Amino acid sequence: MNKDGTIIIIEDDTDDQFILEQVFDELGYPNEIIYFPDGQSALDYLLGDIPPPFIILSDINLPKLDGLSLRKKLQTDAAINLRCIPYLYFTTALNQQAVIDAYSSSAQGFFVKPAKFEDIKDTISLIVDYWKKCAAPNNF
Repeated sequence: MNKDGTIIIIEDDTDDQFILEQVFDELGYPNEIIYFPDGQSALDYLLGDIPPPFIILSDINLPKLDGLSLRKKLQTDAAINLRCIPYLYFTTALNQQAVIDAYSSSAQGFFVKPAKFEDIKDTISLIVDYWKKCAAPNNF
């Protein structure tokens, strides 16, 4: 896990992207943030010759390639799996089947987007701080 790497956010709602940008600005993490509006553009980027990202925050309902399908495609790529990139869902799509499907694809977390800015900020802080402290096989 590359703790200094890019934070990938896959979110098609521009209002949510704007709020997340404000959240990350206020939290002051040094990681670069890259936004993708759909799963396919994120997949194309992740399959490219890039430094390993730190974490991926993905919505479930996305155009072109939804978050669940994206996760499954990334799991089939051995090189990406060896990078130990945490894949977390950050979505409003809360239903039991979505949570089951997410964890069936070995997601490392499923978070429902809170409605209030401060709650979003608290959630993002918890996620990033947890993964910054977490050990991974390629951290040694």
